[in-house]
Amino acid sequence: MTDCPTVFIVDDDPGVREGLSRLVRSAGYPVECFETAAAFLETWRDGRPGCLVTDIRMPGMSGLELQERMRAQGSSIPTIVLTGFGDVPGAVRALKGGALDFLQKPFEPDVLLVRIAEALREDARTREASAQAAEIRSRLTKLTPREREVMAHVIDGKANKVIALELGISERTVELHRGRVMRKVGARSVAQLIRQVQPPADAAERD
Repeated sequence: MTDCPTVFIVDDDPGVREGLSRLVRSAGYPVECFETAAAFLETWRDGRPGCLVTDIRMPGMSGLELQERMRAQGSSIPTIVLTGFGDVPGAVRALKGGALDFLQKPFEPDVLLVRIAEALREDARTREASAQAAEIRSRLTKLTPREREVMAHVIDGKANKVIALELGISERTVELHRGRVMRKVGARSVAQLIRQVQPPADAAERD
């Protein structure tokens, strides 16, 4: 399967699928279309870059149920919900459930393309943050138990002399462990170490 950002379209109306496909392809984005939410889930592989454009009212699993299923599986793919006038309350529920946006039919084609571009940028940002977090976790596994102890005290803002007293080791040993921690984690300062080891709460939630 391709790793290029792809726009996944789920709509039970063949005419709508064809029209959306042509529109999205005209903007240069790869497209994959599905008649039902179940058909999409059968082929979906979590981790593929892109965004999801789904109708909210479809036979079988609705677009809202599809979004909730994806969320339950841990997928962070940005979702744009297409809705008719009577489906607006459901679309609002979708937003509260994590959808990026919803468009009420009929909508301007250019508006959808703008939303898709935003969704793909959001997906790229999320993936970059996840990759960075995974790299930091990998680096942390290289720390010895003693280095982890020293790091915890450094993050708490304690001086080397205090750390040495609390751990029952020499100040020189603390300095050596501290230096190894900084090298292994790839941090050039304590502030950077803290940012890497203790990311903001919202970034941790996205990951």
